[in-house]
Amino acid sequence: MKGTAILYQEQNITFIEDVEHSFYEEIKEQCGCDHCSCKLDERIVEFSSVSPVFWHEDEVDWDYGY
Repeated sequence: MKGTAILYQEQNITFIEDVEHSFYEEIKEQCGCDHCSCKLDERIVEFSSVSPVFWHEDEVDWDYGY
């Protein structure tokens, strides 16, 4: 199942589209840590502190808004 992971950081909100639910679960486990990292498209992606994290199944309709 693919969807959009929504990561809230200190000064940013990051939307990562078209990812498997397992990606979301991996980030969710690291929620609240000082440093989060995960594998995305065969590369390790590093984030600063992430909290909270949300999941939106399917695609976000950006024309409508989120």
